[in-house]
Amino acid sequence: MENYLQGCRAALQESQPIHVVLGNEACDLDSMVSALALAFYLAKTTEAEEVFVPVLNIKRSELPLRGDNVFFLQKIHIPESLLIFRDEIDLHALHQAGQLTLILVDHHVLPKSDAALEEAVAEVLDHRPIDQKHCPPCHVSVELVGSCATLVAERILQGAPEILDRQTAALLHGTILLDCVNMDLKIGKATLKDSHYVEKLEALFPDLPSRNDIFDSLQKAKFDVSGLTTEQMLRKDQKTISRQGTKVAISAIYMDMEAFLQRSGLLADLHAFCQAHSYDALVAMTIFFNTYNEPVRQLAVFCPHAALRMTICGILERSHSPSLKLTPVPSSHPNLQAYLQGNTQISRKKVLPLLQEALSAYFDSTNIPLGQPETEGVSREQVDKELDRAGNSLLSGLSQDEEEPPLPPTPMNSLVDECPLDQGLPKFSAEVIFEKCSQISLSESTTASLCKK
Repeated sequence: MENYLQGCRAALQESQPIHVVLGNEACDLDSMVSALALAFYLAKTTEAEEVFVPVLNIKRSELPLRGDNVFFLQKIHIPESLLIFRDEIDLHALHQAGQLTLILVDHHVLPKSDAALEEAVAEVLDHRPIDQKHCPPCHVSVELVGSCATLVAERILQGAPEILDRQTAALLHGTILLDCVNMDLKIGKATLKDSHYVEKLEALFPDLPSRNDIFDSLQKAKFDVSGLTTEQMLRKDQKTISRQGTKVAISAIYMDMEAFLQRSGLLADLHAFCQAHSYDALVAMTIFFNTYNEPVRQLAVFCPHAALRMTICGILERSHSPSLKLTPVPSSHPNLQAYLQGNTQISRKKVLPLLQEALSAYFDSTNIPLGQPETEGVSREQVDKELDRAGNSLLSGLSQDEEEPPLPPTPMNSLVDECPLDQGLPKFSAEVIFEKCSQISLSESTTASLCKK
């Protein structure tokens, strides 16, 4: 693997057609390793004189935010200097020059900023449910396994097992273990295929680290946020959804919520983070493991806009499919609501489509303007009534069994044909309330004036 990566960097100096294996924008361990290993396999098995280069879909400066990636590269003895990052290769220029072929791994939907690159996509290898509306018209291989690295291991071991070296095997082995939570049956993320290829790798390379050792060390590195600023913690593992001009960031935070809320200057940091990236709201989902190695999840919603904040909180509290089993936690921070999450099986990947589809439908129907005052005119009870009618109906179509739904596109599985809500909700918005209050105030003012006369 190391020798191969050295050749990749040298190949970029030449003006020639290039096949880029591109992971997703999160660039988690699964995305990074899958891109590296699949590009390695394609380069070793393609007869033609073609160049295959793995590209990490983040800036080089963002790699330190992914502690498990940094730790594993060091452990496997792969120098970071050999890796190619997104800010070190101009994919759009290569595409315009007719020299780019893209292979997407661990995702199948490009962001809007890369929409022009869809024409260059020749293959997809992913482990998420496919979104037919946004999937590139090319060869697509998708299977719902716990780790995309499992599918890459399968491709190598079925296609050319002789090329597999210990370095590449160790990368795949550790990544599958981390993604599948050490194959823990109680967690239930590992499939039979994940287990099969972990065993195959161990049989081929008996000197691989023990499952417990590599899992514990990777998990510790992944959850280590010591030394990170609040902004870095939020950016470390973040996704964004957008609908009707409203942007919501969802960040995974690897620490206890109580400790997170007690960080010095937290409120100012949250405001600055949202302003810097034009986010209207931030949903922070914390996760850590207790002394029994059991996952503990908590959730917080930060939003300066009262109506939007109450909408998000109401949707999350009332969701039945999936049910998060939220218990409110007292918070002294204004604009922030925190919760204990009783259902630890619900990860961010299951909350994302819930927020996206429900918020989309709600804002399309109510058109609540974000520039309104904090509390005037809109009460929690009023928003709750709308959510009772809209939120639960819209969310009922989402299956709790759907693992890792396609993102960023909204999965169209909640609104059904001839649904009563197809024509929109009754006109109920902050504007209407404010207008009514203004009319009342004007009427009272006029009456008072007449009395004085």
